[in-house]
Amino acid sequence: MNVLMFGWEFPPYKTGGLGTACYGLTKGLSQQGIDVTFVVPFDSEDVSPAFVKLVGVKMLGVKSLLSPYQTGKQYCSVKNKRSVYGCDLFAEVDRYAVEASKLMNSSFDVIHAHDWMTYRAGILAKKRFKKPFIAHIHATEYDRTAGHPDLLIVEREAEGLRCADFVVANSYRLKEEVMRFYNIPGRKIVVVHWAIDHDDPASNVVHVPGWKEKTVLFLGRITVQKGPDYFVELASKVLNYCNNVRFVMAGSGDMLPSVISKSIECGLSDKMVFTGLLAGGDVHKAFSMADLFVMPSVSEPFGLVALESIKNGTPCIISKQSGVSEVLHHCFKVDFWDVDKMANIIISALSNKEVLDEMRARSFEEVERMTLDIPAKKIINLYNKVVSG
Repeated sequence: MNVLMFGWEFPPYKTGGLGTACYGLTKGLSQQGIDVTFVVPFDSEDVSPAFVKLVGVKMLGVKSLLSPYQTGKQYCSVKNKRSVYGCDLFAEVDRYAVEASKLMNSSFDVIHAHDWMTYRAGILAKKRFKKPFIAHIHATEYDRTAGHPDLLIVEREAEGLRCADFVVANSYRLKEEVMRFYNIPGRKIVVVHWAIDHDDPASNVVHVPGWKEKTVLFLGRITVQKGPDYFVELASKVLNYCNNVRFVMAGSGDMLPSVISKSIECGLSDKMVFTGLLAGGDVHKAFSMADLFVMPSVSEPFGLVALESIKNGTPCIISKQSGVSEVLHHCFKVDFWDVDKMANIIISALSNKEVLDEMRARSFEEVERMTLDIPAKKIINLYNKVVSG
């Protein structure tokens, strides 16, 4: 079976979990004998994975990655003034759809598009070749903005979800959101939880403490969706009772300046480290240096980073408001707003090596069973369903 896939990110060109998820899905599909042509909005000549045909839309020849996590306003504020890109993110999304359409032909059996930035390209392909279209949603605009959506993005998101023959969501939590916010019937939405690439050599790093103190890690985009302000709050509470702990915040985002200011106001200057954005092996190294990973996300459709943490031998505290909580059982689950409970868990876990070691071992065994074949087979079953009519 041949699949035409549209995506906005693909490693190493990525700004979040979307790129990692697309990489894992295409690799898993390839292992099951599916041929995927993956169209991206950047020059792909220096990216050549053996398991997928990566095709770059030239976009007037400019090498640039437009972040799927930007709003239209944010894109305008950071756009290079010398760039020949359009005046806003939406113009670039439309340009991608038009340029991508030039690469289309009728040899594909299924069209599969990831998130709102590529839905319009999928719609054009469906109309032109009368082939089934699957809209894969990794996060809604309501998730990304913690309930304060850009209505233009909501409109684009709704358009793609309505036009699709089926929608793939990465958790039951996300499925419910799509039904509630976009009035998409549940029978049209298939849930496929993510897994991780166990072949990645960088994810098999031996734990090496980075500091003399115990280390608690936050790793992700520093935006309202991920709850970085709650991480600062719980750090302050922990340090009131336990001084031999260091807190590390790895990532970048629009909330970074305010989070740094808040940490200073809380007197955490000598106890909180901000690493900036990490990539590749540095991500795995950060996990290997931590004793505990905290994901206090306000709204998390899945949370692939939790699986990556466990794969690197670092136990987790995750918010109950995450899709990954549906598949992870050997971890600590807390409401994102309950910083008192999170702080108590951290103090207790870091002072009890046996508990931490038991959690590490059990969660690792659990994640080892989450292979790329599992989501790939579910997606293939959906492909067969839409192709057969």
